[in-house]
Amino acid sequence: MATITELKCAVRETLESRGVLGQLKARIRAEVFSALEDKQQSPRPQLSHENLLINELIREYLEFNKYKYTTSVLTAESGQPEVPLDRQFLANELNVAEDASSKSVPLLYGLVSHFVKNGDSGGKVFLRGSSLPHAPSSSTHGTDAQSTKHIC
Repeated sequence: MATITELKCAVRETLESRGVLGQLKARIRAEVFSALEDKQQSPRPQLSHENLLINELIREYLEFNKYKYTTSVLTAESGQPEVPLDRQFLANELNVAEDASSKSVPLLYGLVSHFVKNGDSGGKVFLRGSSLPHAPSSSTHGTDAQSTKHIC
């Protein structure tokens, strides 16, 4: 007969192999932050313009990569508006020009790619989509839980 420890290990490994364990942990965190947000008595400091832009870049990246629970935690904890900022507005605020291919990925990818390749050349940043990653497919997203075994 299996011990409690062996049963816990088997359940953990099954949840990991199905890719569910990480989602459950993220969902629990999101719900905890949401509950804390509801109970928070003191008002949050006003969100600065820079933080609004940075949070929006991060939110766009998280949504692109299908990190929906992490996105909900960011929104709840930061006080970011529920409705995302318009991408064109965000690009204009950051003084960024895009080509057609760069619009298929988050602005953060293009910014990082630009500065890694070119350094800071001053002036307006022009994002080119040729070196940017493609949208992740749902079958390759996340970690390979089959190859990773944790000790319980």
